[in-house]
Amino acid sequence: MTTYVLDSNIISYALKGDAKIRMKMEEATATGDCLTMPHIVYFEVKRWLLEIGAKNKQADFEKMVNDDIPPELMDKSVWDVAAGLYVKTRKAGKPMDDADLIIAAFCIANDYTLVTNNTRHFENIESLQYVNWKN
Repeated sequence: MTTYVLDSNIISYALKGDAKIRMKMEEATATGDCLTMPHIVYFEVKRWLLEIGAKNKQADFEKMVNDDIPPELMDKSVWDVAAGLYVKTRKAGKPMDDADLIIAAFCIANDYTLVTNNTRHFENIESLQYVNWKN
């Protein structure tokens, strides 16, 4: 069983009705895999929907969160991994956006696979497992 962590861009595609993303989500759950997100992704999606005033998509997102993709809390191990990644990426001259760094740490600490269309944001993190369902 694989636990897939959906990045905010993947959730936004799903909310926009992207058939390929919806199909991948359905296939994953049908085969017993789990879908989740850290609260930082919930925040990213929620603020975007509020900013654009998309009330219908807000309702769809809340249904998605309540029924299919519950956000998971991050424990101390995630923050420890995030701190290490912060230092490692800075020393390598490839600093990351804090949100992406925290998402990567969440996946690494829990041995989850990230689903993202922004693979370039994560390609320098060797221990991170990720896939792109848009390809």
